[in-house]
Amino acid sequence: MSDPTTLPERSRIVENHLRDAGVESEIRVLPDSARTAAEAASAIGCTVGAIANSLVFVVDEEPVLVMTSGGHRADFAVLARRLAATDVAMAPASVVRTATGQAIGGVAPIGHPTKLRTYIDEALRDHDVIWAAGGHPHTVMPLTFETLCTLTDGQVISVTD
Repeated sequence: MSDPTTLPERSRIVENHLRDAGVESEIRVLPDSARTAAEAASAIGCTVGAIANSLVFVVDEEPVLVMTSGGHRADFAVLARRLAATDVAMAPASVVRTATGQAIGGVAPIGHPTKLRTYIDEALRDHDVIWAAGGHPHTVMPLTFETLCTLTDGQVISVTD
């Protein structure tokens, strides 16, 4: 695990959730922000598609987490169909912070105050290692697709046609 003295507070919470789940993954602190998939991929040295973007949407008035591949954008109409929803919109920053306890650009798939319904982009399955935010815009962590699914109890869907 990481050196807890060097991790931001929100990343320490994520690390505690990893440890409690029995997952060995080191949260890495990046020298610069990794708020976008391109920034994260450049800092890590991986393809943009291996970045697991944590996007919070408001789906029929409920915040949900959608983990998408950085290689493409989620299609709102496709999400609405896949989730059998009437209304799908990006969550405002205040909703993201309340639902996850984390800031946009650093939302981890875990470590939230309450469990969020989670959906995982099937395109992430194409990568041996995927990289997710670690609870802060300067932290990331490597996971396998299977570990991401298990940690989040996420449902695998396609987020594009």
